[in-house]
Amino acid sequence: MNPKPSLPSAAAPTVAAPITHYENFPVASLLCPPRLRPPIAAIYAFARTADDIADEGQATAAERLADLAAYRAELRSVATGQPPGTRWASVFGPLQAALHSHQLPVALLKDLLDAFAQDVAMTESRASYADRAQLLDYCRRSANPVGRLLLHLYGVQDDAALAESDAICSALQLINFWQDLSVDLPRGRHYLTDADCAAHGVVRADLAALHRTPASDRLILDNASWARQLMLEGAPLVHRIPGRAGWELRLVVQGGLRILDKVEALGGASLRTRPRLGALDWALMLARAMRM
Repeated sequence: MNPKPSLPSAAAPTVAAPITHYENFPVASLLCPPRLRPPIAAIYAFARTADDIADEGQATAAERLADLAAYRAELRSVATGQPPGTRWASVFGPLQAALHSHQLPVALLKDLLDAFAQDVAMTESRASYADRAQLLDYCRRSANPVGRLLLHLYGVQDDAALAESDAICSALQLINFWQDLSVDLPRGRHYLTDADCAAHGVVRADLAALHRTPASDRLILDNASWARQLMLEGAPLVHRIPGRAGWELRLVVQGGLRILDKVEALGGASLRTRPRLGALDWALMLARAMRM
């Protein structure tokens, strides 16, 4: 799942290890309470391994889907108390312990696998999303479960916090898409929706060829603005998360916004160039996080 939801390689350098499709989510970082590092690491390993099944190596789409189905069956098995099998024991052993000790919602883990399988199928067929509602439904399963799992671990479960978490996670997923256009489009991954392309008069074949036009610039900048709006809707969550985790989330939010700064500064050239964060960006993100 290319959300490879990637600060998209921008979320947190030493303070957090990124998940390929979830690079926007710091994992078991120095800011995380020590007691929560094992379950967060278990969630990371689960998501990362599934991501690799869906996205790495030379397997065919059919082989990837078969392996994801086996992975899902293993999740069902360990969730009912059966001992992990040998194939993914290093993943499902720690995850089973986290499921037992923290009562992790298994449905959220299944949602992640649904999204991985959808990404395989969409990429194989080079299909695209019809509109933003469809794309957000994908984000609901590909990105939002990670935020909700973390909130579960922190004991934050009110509706307002969940909605803000979903907004942040979906925004991070979208930011990853708009950062990685130059990588995704040649691989047949189309996250700019049919409705948005039509609204801006952009021909999808031009996008696949990375052919930049004034219309494609407007399309990309419009989608960047949409992601920024979502991120700002979710940003108040940083005040609901206690202690060091709240500071970590501030950096995640600011990392996503800084990537959007870079996308917007390129004026649409992110169709061909992947914006990245440098040392000065991290200093700016830290200053902005402290002002939140």
